[in-house]
Amino acid sequence: MRDIRAAVADMYASGDTFALATVIDTYSSAPRESGAAMAVGPSGEVAGSVSGGCVEGAVYELAQQVIATGEPERATYGVSDDDAFAAGLTCGGTLHVLVEPVDPARHPHLGAVVADIEAHRPVAVATVAGGPGRLGARRVIRPGGAEGDLGGRRLEAAVDDDARGMLAQGSTGVLRYGADGQRRGDELDVFVQSFAPAPRMLVFGAIDFAAAVADIGASLGYRVTVCDARPVFATAKRFPRADEVVVKWPHVYLGEIEARIDERTAVCVLTHDPKFDVPVLEAALRTPAGYIGAMGSRRTHEDRLARLREAGVGEDQLARVHSPIGLDLGARTPEETAVSIAAELIQTRWGGSGRPLSTTSGRIHTEPIAAAGAGGPSPVPEARAVTGRPSAGGPADRPPADGAVTGSGPRDTPDPPVNGAAGTGHLGV
Repeated sequence: MRDIRAAVADMYASGDTFALATVIDTYSSAPRESGAAMAVGPSGEVAGSVSGGCVEGAVYELAQQVIATGEPERATYGVSDDDAFAAGLTCGGTLHVLVEPVDPARHPHLGAVVADIEAHRPVAVATVAGGPGRLGARRVIRPGGAEGDLGGRRLEAAVDDDARGMLAQGSTGVLRYGADGQRRGDELDVFVQSFAPAPRMLVFGAIDFAAAVADIGASLGYRVTVCDARPVFATAKRFPRADEVVVKWPHVYLGEIEARIDERTAVCVLTHDPKFDVPVLEAALRTPAGYIGAMGSRRTHEDRLARLREAGVGEDQLARVHSPIGLDLGARTPEETAVSIAAELIQTRWGGSGRPLSTTSGRIHTEPIAAAGAGGPSPVPEARAVTGRPSAGGPADRPPADGAVTGSGPRDTPDPPVNGAAGTGHLGV
């Protein structure tokens, strides 16, 4: 919902009932991740997407039904040879979608949730997505409290605890509980969508390439900071899409914010001047940043490595530096170079090969790599917090063969088999 929050806020402010469709679970090569959302207004207006176009028509019709009846629905969309271009996924994946009616009476906390997202405050929304008589029950969880009714104190206590763990990791996914909140049960599906603060991108060096990197970083959902010690170059006018522009020596600034750097942070050193980049790289390598890249030629990189070794940086830490920065795309312009850097960030996050898809085989959409960084989510520590975790494992737990929309109840929306379970949750979207 993060990417359509402005449209959702406008629909919510009108006071009329609208429908919010959210991908709660995926299997195989599904085109969108858990948390992708589409809002359908009372007049038929649409914001967002749940599948990139494959099943939007079917979800739109279901959303109109939900607006009319006021009852939430859960549906499954899969691939079908006979109906692949109607309500199926031509990519071969499976989507589980929850469609809910939303208005101030049904969701009194939504306005505050949107405000939290806008202010970069961590918040999670837990919704019962399967179970007898509770579909659509909702609870909002924050680090310091929670509000909303899921139907039982034991369930709420378990969900609060688990959701806070997922929120700390930036994970979104389905949790399963017993009817009364038992953690090893399989009667209730609770979808937890976490809206962790946006991951940080730290761009050091206020050069023309930095403006393009800041632009594409903002488009990827990063909170972008540009830092340079030269006030004539480090100006907000030159970097309109940066969230902040800091005039300070890069290594000094990095030392000041070290406690706020986590494995979702991307550090891009674009100065290729040893008096700037060697100290800031030395400081960056003391942090858990998931991506550290440095611009410059191979000769510049070798000189950097020698200087960093002289400073006492070990080989295991030096191996963390992506330099020359970016993937080999043949980039020339600042904009092309920014695309190359973004491509490497995405590859680091998801563990892709970096090869043309036309030369690969198997699934297109990979799972997050174990040590997720560069803005990626951390793995959820327990299997019950993994999106797509199978239930009992009988025939009803296999993905649908015909791609047709299945019913709204939890037993009508099968889960994938054990060897095809979807990956851990994603950054709240």
